[in-house]
Amino acid sequence: MKQIFYIVLLLMSLSSSSEAGTRGDVNIIEASENIQYLSQSMVKEYLIFYKYPNQILIKGKLEKTLAKLNNDLRVIARTTKDTDTKDILEFLSYSKEQIEDIFSHKPDKEKVALMLDYSETLLEGANSIANTHAYKFSKEEKMLMMTKKMKYLLERIMKYYIASYIGFDTSSNKKEMKSAILAIQDNLQTMFLYNYPENIDKIRKDIDKAWKVNKIFLNSKNLFIPRLMSNSIVYMENDIDKISLFHSRNQ
Repeated sequence: MKQIFYIVLLLMSLSSSSEAGTRGDVNIIEASENIQYLSQSMVKEYLIFYKYPNQILIKGKLEKTLAKLNNDLRVIARTTKDTDTKDILEFLSYSKEQIEDIFSHKPDKEKVALMLDYSETLLEGANSIANTHAYKFSKEEKMLMMTKKMKYLLERIMKYYIASYIGFDTSSNKKEMKSAILAIQDNLQTMFLYNYPENIDKIRKDIDKAWKVNKIFLNSKNLFIPRLMSNSIVYMENDIDKISLFHSRNQ
């Protein structure tokens, strides 16, 4: 009888440990998703700051974004026990420190190039960490993660859109921008196949409508409207947040 009792206790302990591990994985994945988004939005804002260096409000926004990035790195550092994740964090922390140094100086073309590189380092590292802590996701979790991915993709598109305007119109940047555009379209198709209630489906249709208009300007070689595009992308991201909330509540 005692042996059965100890076995039950052991199973309960293992179950509790597994749940705690999953909760930790969820926190790490969420922080990684935030880093993916921040890595792109931060550089997008820096490109605007490079173009308009006298706009102090943009610099303040950059510093707030950097603080958020630092917070997400701390969440991962204090949660993970994985050796590979800790190694990746060292690279990300170094990149963050270099970005801090860049922010402390006047923007120039060399620093823009470095920021574009660091944004890719942060993105790649965050992706690796998320993959390391992945588990079997439910349908709603997959949809939630997809909507969050859409936000970082939109920021990525805007990053390359603005980069092309300020002299970084490389074939590599064009390729990455095109890849992000195709990914957005795939995700919108996935959202179209999901059976949303009427009020949420209306939001989805608004996102789709806004995207179709934005895509016209993204593909235009003669018309460049970064401020208007930025406002439109923010509008889309706000609507995507509403759909993310729907999937979060349905988990």
